[in-house]
Amino acid sequence: MMSRQTIIHTIADMRAFTSEAGSAGKTIGLVPTMGSLHEGHLSLIRRSADENDITVASVFVNPIQFDDPEDLSAYPQTLESDSKSAFEAGADAIFAPSAAEMYPAGFSTFVDMTGISEKLCGASRPSFFRGVLTVVSKLFGIVAPSRAYFGEKDAQQLEVVKKMANELCMNIEIIGCPTVREKDGLAMSSRNSRLTGRERTSARSLYTALTEAEKLFAAGETNPLKLKAAMIRIIEKEPCTSIEYALIVDPATFESVKEARRGDLLALAVDIGGVRLIDSKRLKQL
Repeated sequence: MMSRQTIIHTIADMRAFTSEAGSAGKTIGLVPTMGSLHEGHLSLIRRSADENDITVASVFVNPIQFDDPEDLSAYPQTLESDSKSAFEAGADAIFAPSAAEMYPAGFSTFVDMTGISEKLCGASRPSFFRGVLTVVSKLFGIVAPSRAYFGEKDAQQLEVVKKMANELCMNIEIIGCPTVREKDGLAMSSRNSRLTGRERTSARSLYTALTEAEKLFAAGETNPLKLKAAMIRIIEKEPCTSIEYALIVDPATFESVKEARRGDLLALAVDIGGVRLIDSKRLKQL
């Protein structure tokens, strides 16, 4: 087997690394990322390292899940520092392929899903989940993990990946891990680094809005329109904000609910100074 803490750039080498581990009966954990790693990513890597013999973190900015070419070109790429952080967190290998390696000339096979992938983020970004599912299915086929780890902040993505793995009979355990937040509540995201100082202050309103809606629910408010209005009111007070959606949805279907209940999902997508941020929180009794 290749030495541990190695950066792998080709599919053939990645398969050689993990197939030898699999043949030896070792469990393999996969943490898919697009790089620009933060504490949220590192918490996934640590959990995988605790639960598996081998942990692979992928670092690949997936071009086919971007609708906006400018958003793709602005996405930070910091492989050297990402690799250092991932290895310190317990990764055994980094899979960092090129776009040409993952999508060679003539590539024309994609993974599509209807239903839950068409809600929320999928409604405004019609090619997003097609890109996510295609790259994740390729990573599953290349790495052959026993388990794969995703953050609960991206609640819809997590459920979409779980659904794909189940319906396509992929023998992989999909594990959701808690959202990691800054001290002021802002969910950690690679996009946060693109916010200016004032925009960063405005971004705190997402967590404030989620918390306020949760408090109202705990006090007995179950009307989703009132919970939604409370979230919108808080976010719209801040400059530079433009709300894409602020909803209370069933976490299984991502349909808007008629009455809020414990376990329903508060979901936000907000543009702040041209940076799109998402966040979510499950309703619970405080």
